[in-house]
Amino acid sequence: MSVPQKEASAGLKAGIEYGPLILFFAVNFLAPIGPLTRVLVATGVFMAATVVAMIVSKVKLGRISPMLWLSGVLVVVFGGLTLYFHDERFIKMKPTIVYAMFSALLFFGLATGRPLIQMVLGNVYPGLTELGWRKLTRNWACFFAFMAVLNEAVWRNSTWDFWVGFKLWGAMPLTIAFAIANIPMLLRHGLNAEGAKVDEPPVE
Repeated sequence: MSVPQKEASAGLKAGIEYGPLILFFAVNFLAPIGPLTRVLVATGVFMAATVVAMIVSKVKLGRISPMLWLSGVLVVVFGGLTLYFHDERFIKMKPTIVYAMFSALLFFGLATGRPLIQMVLGNVYPGLTELGWRKLTRNWACFFAFMAVLNEAVWRNSTWDFWVGFKLWGAMPLTIAFAIANIPMLLRHGLNAEGAKVDEPPVE
């Protein structure tokens, strides 16, 4: 029995977005190796899986999203620095830079009247009014700025394992909860609830 195309695409997108992170967490928590080696191996696996995800996205979906491009380039750059210098601080900085860049781009879009988030998430929120898109852009810009500061505070004041746990049990749930918290506002501004995919927030 074949899997419906829509379900297959949804599963493929989820694998592309979350697969590298899942492998990173699995290696970090399950690999029976020393602390520094575990950091380096987990980082190397994360880099390789991210590159594979980008290739799969291009081959299977016909495109690589701007967010995946940005995250992928930074994973390779900061992951490479982590491996070269044997210093975990570089890969810890990567989320801060991603969040800060997303926030800056969204604030720039608000200031210049360019609906940058609408270009990326237009098919996720069908029917949303122009005012709704502006409010959504403002909300995510503020959220990403907050997450950049939070990541800096966590990695600079905790161990490697605590920071990895924060990414799994802190950053990801916070992002999903924030996306859900925006739903009432979206519905007030024209969101077509039947066609919406409000459970697909941007992923770092």
